[in-house]
Formats: sequence, C-alpha cells, structure tokens
Amino acid sequence: MTRLIRSLIDTDLYKLTMQQAVTNQYPKIGAVYQFINRGKTLFPEAFSSALREQIEMMSDLELSFDEEEFLRKSCGHFLKPTFFDLLRGYHFNPSQVHISQTEGDLNVSIEGPWYQTILWEVPLLAIISELYFKMTNQPPDEEWRDRARAKGDTLRKAGARFADFGTRRRYSYEMQGNVLQSLAASAWRVSKGGVFVGTSNVHFAKLFDLTPIGTVAHEWFMAHAAMFGYRWATAKSLEVWADEFEGQLGIALSDTFTTPEFLRHFNAYFARLFDGVRQDSGDPFENLEMIIDHYKSLHINPLHKTFVPSDGLDVPKVLALAEACRDRIQCSFGIGTNLTNDVGVKPLNMVIKLSDIILSDGTRIPTVKLSDSQGKYTGDPEEIAMAIRELRLPLQSP
Repeated sequence: MTRLIRSLIDTDLYKLTMQQAVTNQYPKIGAVYQFINRGKTLFPEAFSSALREQIEMMSDLELSFDEEEFLRKSCGHFLKPTFFDLLRGYHFNPSQVHISQTEGDLNVSIEGPWYQTILWEVPLLAIISELYFKMTNQPPDEEWRDRARAKGDTLRKAGARFADFGTRRRYSYEMQGNVLQSLAASAWRVSKGGVFVGTSNVHFAKLFDLTPIGTVAHEWFMAHAAMFGYRWATAKSLEVWADEFEGQLGIALSDTFTTPEFLRHFNAYFARLFDGVRQDSGDPFENLEMIIDHYKSLHINPLHKTFVPSDGLDVPKVLALAEACRDRIQCSFGIGTNLTNDVGVKPLNMVIKLSDIILSDGTRIPTVKLSDSQGKYTGDPEEIAMAIRELRLPLQSP
C-alpha cells in the first residue's frame, strides 16, 4: 500500500509548539486521546486493517537534515535548541495507537507519554480522511482547481488575509499540495503583496516556501484544567505558555471553556502580552464584538490586536467577517476543510481529542472541552457537568 504520510513534519505547527511546551513543563504526564466520529460516518470493511498498515509505516519517519534546517530558519526564534535534539530522535510508536472496527463503526484511541503521543492527532486524521475516500472510490470532480483559484482571487481582491488550516480533513496529501499552489498563484503570498499568509502544515510550508502558522490548541487548556482545576485552568495555561515562549506565539485560544470564561482571566496583563485571540466555535460575529468590547474595557486599542476566526470558514463568511473587522481590529482567517477538501465529495466530520491525562503516579483524570457551540462539548458527561458547576456557567445540553 502507498504510504500516505511521507514526512515527520506533515503536521500542524501547533503540535510541535505544544510538544516543546509539554516536554519542558510536563515531561512525566501521560495522555489518552479518542477519535470522535461526529458525522457518524460508516467506514468500509477492513478499514481498520488498512489504517493499521499506514500507522505501522509511520514508525520509520524521522526528521531529515533539510527539515531541521527549515525549522531552525523559520521557527528557531521560538523553538529551543533542546527541542531540535528531541525531534531529531523522535519516532512514532505504533503500539500507542489502538484500533478496532465493528461493522462500519471505527474506534481509535492513543495512549502514552504526552510529549510523544501529542504528534499522532493530525497525521492520523489525515490518514483516516484520505484512506476513506480511496477505499470508497470517491474521486475529486474536475472543477476543484477552478474553485481554489477563484477563492484565492476573491480573498485577495477583498484584502482578507488567510492561512490554510486544512491538514486534518484534507481529501489527500496530493490535493493539499495542489490547493496550496493554486492559492499561492491566485491569492499571492503576503510577501508579494497578497493575502495568503501561509499554512499550518510544516511540511508543505517547507515544500512551497510558505510561512508555517500556528500557536496552541484546546488540549493545552484541557490538560491544565485536569491538572490544576477548572477555575485556574485558563490563567495557568496562559501563564505557562507565555513563560515557555517568552511572549512569542501570542495568539490565545478563547473557547475551550467558553469565551466569557476566557475573558474573565484575560486581564490587562495577558491582553497586552498576547497579540490577539483565535475564535474556534460559536457565532464569530458575536465573538468579535465580545473581544473588541473586552479590549476597550481594558483601555487597549483593538486595532493593535488581531482576531483570528478558524471555525468552519468559507469565503462568504470570511468576507462578511473581514467587513465587520474593518477599521475596528486586525483580522486574519484560518480556513480548513473548505480549502483542502472542497473537491466534490462530502468531507468527514471527525476530531481526535484529549480524553484523559495520566499523572506520574498513574492517576487518570478525564478532560473536557466545552466550547461556545451547543452540541460540541466533548468528554465524560459527569465531568462536563462538574466543569459547568465549577465555572458557574449557564446550563446547556452536552
């Protein structure tokens, strides 16, 4: 079978930044991740066997000299020398991934040291997506390239800066590369006067001389809640992140335990220290108003900060949000599936989320994510209810 993951850095940048932070701050913590099939997709017969074969092939991936040089050049101002030593010796351990299939239902979990298992999520989701379309014989249509170019052209004319965030649900490795080339040609790189900021995918950033984009994901906040309690989680997450990266990588993620809860901790210190806020659930227009009002309440000019929506964006929504931001706050957009899997098939609706952290004494503590969207809570229902009580949030249906 053809290898679907061909590079150790065929992943999103925020997995590498978090891997460094976890290695330095919490080297003894273990982690458990669970695959969540939100779209209730039925997988074809023997899918689990094909997936296992792909996972086994990942064990011999290693950081090449050229890849290390690219990372040092593009990310060396925030990735530490010791982290490069770790990454140079890193190998995926397939025994950490557990797979089963009952008829069309696919079950996947990952367990092991957090600093190791943290790299599985993105390539594993990319494999599941590409393998599904291969095994169900769903080819792309003939108009995908025209659509990609038209999107880039429209965004450039509107002055809407954006980055590709589409690795996890891409149609295929080849398609993500093709789409990125089309966007670079039509939207133009920012360095050439365009609006294409770069890509979250480090491998493709190297391949096409793009800027790798990314900071932090929900699991960082989820793990801190499990380790330190929900009431302290947001402030502790921001504090440790800022300390690890000395104020760099300053786009804070707002919605792990709802944006209002985040803003309660996002005081004048953090609001000045961090460059902006990423929104990844809920109504982006309502979220935008909350963020702008919060900056103003702290006597901070929102025009000096950046708002980064990244939840289910398409071009019409980006254009509307760009207009809502105009002359009020800087904005940049993370567009995922609508770029890398708008090829005439129905993309998979799936995630892999941190489900537990394991303390050094073996104690397992469940993690949850609440988000700003009803129905997108993830985690054990009893733990979700406890988090809502602890944070004194309005009751919602998980």
